[in-house]
Amino acid sequence: MINLFNTHIETLSIHRVGNKSRNEAIFLSGQSTNLNDEVVPLIKEYFFRPFREKEENYFQFAHEVDLEYNDMFKLATEIFENPSNLHEVSKKITTHLFEQSNHPHIKNGEVYVAHLTNVNIDNNVVDAIGIFKSELQSDFLQFEEKGTSLEMNLQHGINLSKLDKGCLIFNYKKEEGYKILTVDSNRYDARYWLEHFLSVDAFEDENFITKKYLKFCQGFAKDVVFPSEDKKEEVMFMNRSVNYFAKNDQFEESNFLSEVLDNPDLLPEFKNYKVDKGEKYSIEDVTSFPIANSAVTDARKSIRNIISLDTQIQIKMDFINPESAEKYVEKGWDEEKQMYYYLVYFNKEVKN
Repeated sequence: MINLFNTHIETLSIHRVGNKSRNEAIFLSGQSTNLNDEVVPLIKEYFFRPFREKEENYFQFAHEVDLEYNDMFKLATEIFENPSNLHEVSKKITTHLFEQSNHPHIKNGEVYVAHLTNVNIDNNVVDAIGIFKSELQSDFLQFEEKGTSLEMNLQHGINLSKLDKGCLIFNYKKEEGYKILTVDSNRYDARYWLEHFLSVDAFEDENFITKKYLKFCQGFAKDVVFPSEDKKEEVMFMNRSVNYFAKNDQFEESNFLSEVLDNPDLLPEFKNYKVDKGEKYSIEDVTSFPIANSAVTDARKSIRNIISLDTQIQIKMDFINPESAEKYVEKGWDEEKQMYYYLVYFNKEVKN
């Protein structure tokens, strides 16, 4: 997890890149930017808000031969080893981005390169590099008093409520290629920012594996449990799966299966599904790993625990107390109506 509340912008350099395929130029500033006290909170919010509002899916610099051949890894290391040289390295970073700006849909814009201090990641305080790009401009009005009237002037500028592209490179886990967070609001060419400019892969830590394994379980529940049994059992399987992750610090697949699979006939189905789909979810060889609690919390929010019926009725199950559904919800068949039914037991109705 990250905390940017006390993060300080030590140095900021701003440049501009055009689109090479349209013969647009690159502009490199001669010196870093001085930020006044009025601008600092606004620019920090502009830079950091997108990273607080999205899931923390981490990346790392990668190269098929060796990390030392990754241009951005080398440039980031150059800044971390000598932060006072940020402005000169920021020119190299901006030039590298310009060289990738060949797709006709890529928009020109300002590039901000910042050295950040007092960044908290995984309870470690480190420094970081922020690289941000603003692409879309908005129209806005300014008013000027002239005599007895107000004159209206139309201007164009950056909307500080939405960052177009950005990444945070943390001075952390260097041997793996640093831990990186990235955002891209304008996906007109998804490969431009992640692949061509940054050249990153997913950071396969416990957070990544926990999320991927729970995604795999969702796939198994939908593709195997539901067709084999029913919607209630699909929901209950995911219910038991999430609770296993929530109450354990270490995942062990054999223990997991013994706890969450009520029907022993599904055990070979699970193993076959992992052979077929494991590579898709990047868990083909995974049988044991530390569980990331934050990933479990995120998964609990996204997994649907609702049985939706064709009679426009929904039954919401409780992930916190799965035994309630096991004990107090029964499924049956009504011969007279020729319809399935759910029978729900309770003592009294509870106010919402």
